[in-house]
Amino acid sequence: MDETQERMGQNGRRMRLVESEMREDWDAKAGSKDRRRQERTAGRDGRARRAGEAEPARKARGNMRAEAAAAGAEEEGTRIAAAERTRRGSERGNSESVAADRRTSGTKGEKPEMTLEQKLRARKVRRIRRVLLTFGIAALAAYSATAVYFGFHFYEGTQIYGIDCSQKTVEEVKREVAERLGDYRLEIQERGGKSEYLGADAIGLTFVDNSSIDRMLRGQHSYVWPVTMLLGRGTMDSVAFSFDEKAAASALGMLDCLNPALEVAPKDAYVKTTDTGFVVEPEVMGTTLDPARTQEAVFAAIDAGETSVSLDEQGCYVDPELYEDDEELQRVAAEKSALAKAYITYDFGDRKEVVNAPLIADWIVTRADGSFVIDDVCVTDYVEALAAKYDTFGLTREFYTSLGTTETLTGGDYGWCIDQDATIVALLNALAEGYQGTMEPEYVYTGMCRDTNDIGYTYVEVCISQQRMWCYENGVCIVDTPVVTGNPNKDNATPSGGVWAIDAKKRNAILVGEGYQSPVDYWMPFNGDVGIHDMQTRAYFGSTIYLTNGSHGCVNTPYDAAQTIYNAVSVGTPVVVYE
Repeated sequence: MDETQERMGQNGRRMRLVESEMREDWDAKAGSKDRRRQERTAGRDGRARRAGEAEPARKARGNMRAEAAAAGAEEEGTRIAAAERTRRGSERGNSESVAADRRTSGTKGEKPEMTLEQKLRARKVRRIRRVLLTFGIAALAAYSATAVYFGFHFYEGTQIYGIDCSQKTVEEVKREVAERLGDYRLEIQERGGKSEYLGADAIGLTFVDNSSIDRMLRGQHSYVWPVTMLLGRGTMDSVAFSFDEKAAASALGMLDCLNPALEVAPKDAYVKTTDTGFVVEPEVMGTTLDPARTQEAVFAAIDAGETSVSLDEQGCYVDPELYEDDEELQRVAAEKSALAKAYITYDFGDRKEVVNAPLIADWIVTRADGSFVIDDVCVTDYVEALAAKYDTFGLTREFYTSLGTTETLTGGDYGWCIDQDATIVALLNALAEGYQGTMEPEYVYTGMCRDTNDIGYTYVEVCISQQRMWCYENGVCIVDTPVVTGNPNKDNATPSGGVWAIDAKKRNAILVGEGYQSPVDYWMPFNGDVGIHDMQTRAYFGSTIYLTNGSHGCVNTPYDAAQTIYNAVSVGTPVVVYE
């Protein structure tokens, strides 16, 4: 009993802790217990009155039974206390203990009193059940509502033809698709970074409703929407549409890329000659398109709903056949470059001739085995052409006289003449060596000046009709003197109409001829026995003396003038004689 009282004290302390929360419920339960006590007391009193009214004979038995009942009650109370301690020790508030207590209570049909802890647990369970039931009903309603909603609307993140269809109906999506198709524009990417465009109107593009959007909505399976949303959003990259192929072909043909006037034709790579050798010139890709392939690529892009198409990537261009990395082209360039290493400059005074790779390229021929060699015939032709262009020996030339007139000179032995055979050999050797520098042709005859005016600026000029002679040194006239030339009336006329070169220079010479000997101090022959010399036996020069008392063909010159000319000229100096 002491243990029972102690446990009741603990329950009392728990009751005080939750007294504020359970006050109303506790009061109600306490009233019920008072009523039950009163009923039990009334029952015992009734039984006592009925026992007192019994006959005296039975009092003894009654007393004996009362004594036995009292002893049994005391024993029974002891047993009940022990059972109570066992029940509370095994599990407080356990339902099995409650059932055992009911069986041993002695009062059939009466529920035992619940402890405070059991009451608190029962109340908590009821609350949880109410919350769970409310939440379950709300969740079911929300789930059903969401399932119904997404039966008519697309999930978040759904993409159709690039359109965000989140929470949109089928009809809304179809309208937006139709509008998007109206804005369609295909970018045609061309070579050179240029782009042209074909719009929806130009190609007659229209939306075709083939129920694919409806099928996509049904495929969402909205009744299991949490699973389908977690698995991923739906995506449709293309929609059904149609376009007018004739209109599209016509619009395509109007673009600049298919305008023949604007096309750049493709060119194969080839071996190109430079000033220093040969290189492979890269191919030109050009911008010429194959119309059939271009139309096929553009129509395929439209069918696929693409927004751009690269004509280059689709192989629509007409490309060259030979490219820069072609092995044969590289071989040819290398072998020809080895033959064309020379860079030769022929010096012709105020003119130059260059033998370099572009010229040598014309001389290179291909052998039967595919190798290359310089053709000797081509070199010979080149040297002959040089001689024809630059030889002046014995050729006609125009001469501007000291009198201010122009004379055409056709004779004489002055000028330049190339030794062609020697020059050919020298040139072939230079080509083989890859020589780079200046060269001169080999000559048979040379003049004093290699300019176009090969007479130059140091020369002697004689005018027969004026019986006058001039001498120029470096362009400066140093002698202007009268002379006496050969007597034409005795067939001793001085040769004229040409240019001759001074063949020699001699001091204190004796000129011997038919019937005469003439000692001179300065002798300068220029045409065989005809030359310039002093003539100290003459007192007069010029005028018409040459017609009656002329020389045997030489140019008789006053002593001082002859001396000056002798000191100024050299062998090879040109002598111009004209009438």
